[in-house]
Amino acid sequence: MNVEKSAKPAGRPRGFDTEKALDRALKVFWRKGYEGTSLSDLTEAMGINRPSLYAAFGDKQALFHKVLERYSEDGRPLLAEALSQPTARAVVEKFLSSSITFMTNPKNPPGCLSVQGALACGEETTPIQQELISYRAATAEAMRQRLKRAKAEGDLPPNADPTALARYISTINEGLSVEAAGGATRKELHQIAAIALQAFPK
Repeated sequence: MNVEKSAKPAGRPRGFDTEKALDRALKVFWRKGYEGTSLSDLTEAMGINRPSLYAAFGDKQALFHKVLERYSEDGRPLLAEALSQPTARAVVEKFLSSSITFMTNPKNPPGCLSVQGALACGEETTPIQQELISYRAATAEAMRQRLKRAKAEGDLPPNADPTALARYISTINEGLSVEAAGGATRKELHQIAAIALQAFPK
């Protein structure tokens, strides 16, 4: 935890906790998306004024970058646990199951930041869209590498395409996020995942 001490720039409140402020900003971006989030939304949620926000985090885009880094830190262990499963099918089942649990955690907004954050972004927010696309692409690439290994080990049939499968799984996962944000229950999302897994190579 990084709590500001005696030497504080003008305008920053005493006891300003950057870690808690980032967590609050994350949930605002998660709930409203990047473009739908105003500076007033952020300062109100973070409990600071604009000079404090700029001094600690930079502008809105820089703050979002820090928020996305924090979000990815929470997601890495879940992805690593899924990728460590012994079979390709178990990897995908664990990945989707963990994602559903994460997307429907009542402590967080529904869905996932990497999808919600990019909704309704205009041309001026292209860098944010690209950052979120890169974030999702990194997850898909990790899945592709794991499925490529599974194919080499004989855990997938010879005609399986790890690249197409990884893209398919990513598409299902993003669709689950949209459904979760729209109010789908955890049970309903698991039903969707189960149907999607029927297309996975035996």
